[in-house]
Amino acid sequence: MSLIVQKFGGTSVGDIPRIEAVADKVARFRAEGHDVVVVVSAMSGETNRLIELANQVQERPLPREMDVLVSTGEQVTTALLSMALDKRGVKAKSYNGSQVRILTDDAHTKARIREIDDERLRRELADGYVVVVAGFQGVDDGGNITTLGRGGSDTTAVALAAALKADECQIYTDVDGVYTTDPRVVDGARRLEKITFEEMLEMASMGSKVLQIRAVEFAGKYNVPLRVLHSFQEGPGTLITMEEQEMETPTIAGIAFNRDEAKLTIEGVPDTPGVAFAILGPIGAANIEVDVIVQNVSHDDKANFTFTVGRSDLPRAEEILRQVAQELGAREVSSDHKIAKVSVVGVGMRSHAGVASQMFEALAQVGINILMITTSEIKISVIIEEKYLELAVRALHSSFGLDEETLEEGTA
Repeated sequence: MSLIVQKFGGTSVGDIPRIEAVADKVARFRAEGHDVVVVVSAMSGETNRLIELANQVQERPLPREMDVLVSTGEQVTTALLSMALDKRGVKAKSYNGSQVRILTDDAHTKARIREIDDERLRRELADGYVVVVAGFQGVDDGGNITTLGRGGSDTTAVALAAALKADECQIYTDVDGVYTTDPRVVDGARRLEKITFEEMLEMASMGSKVLQIRAVEFAGKYNVPLRVLHSFQEGPGTLITMEEQEMETPTIAGIAFNRDEAKLTIEGVPDTPGVAFAILGPIGAANIEVDVIVQNVSHDDKANFTFTVGRSDLPRAEEILRQVAQELGAREVSSDHKIAKVSVVGVGMRSHAGVASQMFEALAQVGINILMITTSEIKISVIIEEKYLELAVRALHSSFGLDEETLEEGTA
């Protein structure tokens, strides 16, 4: 008998028939003798509905009240799934984040988990219950409801698996694993049997929507066996694991992309020590994450500073940057929300030269201009105009031999 944490996303619990199907799956695992903790998201579309209600009441809804509002979506699902399990003769109890005592910081709408009190969960499991936990939420030191940001149910599941030392954390979603890129963009995309935590972390941070980045961070830090599976199709899915030295890893594991990008530029700032902090310090203080950064020095001892943020953070970031521009005597502030980021990712890049030149050549051959570039040890990312995104992904997927037909030809 093993302890398994299973997470089901919004599409997996999108209506009552699907909740019933999830209950069937969980009941089978329980019948096999496994202890099971289930983490669920809100029913598909419910979080967006709640956000729209808030926006009808207030232009900029209070973050604390937003957390109170949107956290209700997951609680509905926990209760319905617990009822469905009970109907099947499976003892089940639903818990929200505060009942489990998932303690977070007080950064409303973007909270981070500090610790989890697993005593209550272990007691329920010992008594033979399936514990159904509301994903995406926790509680701060003051007893206020907090949420972990969109996609935070993945983080909840992996954090619970780490706290409980689960044998495996299974993420059930509407895809049957991790692919070399989004199959909706590239017909020849193929499912990966395995991928390393490092690669998955880069894929998630660069825009792959299969897993949430903090979930991968948790899994890698605590070495939680993580598997991505389809909610309603049988199959092995994709195992996310530690890198094995003896593994023959391909140069590139996949192509990730992100449309949720916006670019800000402040021109004519003093080229002096501390100017980067003067610009980005207030942005960070507003809890806005900055991604790609480029600084160019002009001929008159002035600098142009460009950085990217999430598209939803653009209005607030631009407002802050205009205040900073006045203080620094900058010439101009401009923004662009019609950009996208494309990345090539693979641990094999450590031992293979020429990846950057191959990437840039592939983009040049289809007439795509690169606006910004950033790199890490196992990834290269470029910022391009959003209208060229799908063309770029297809060109890179083909160039690096990730298409199914290319793979088959190479092994024939």
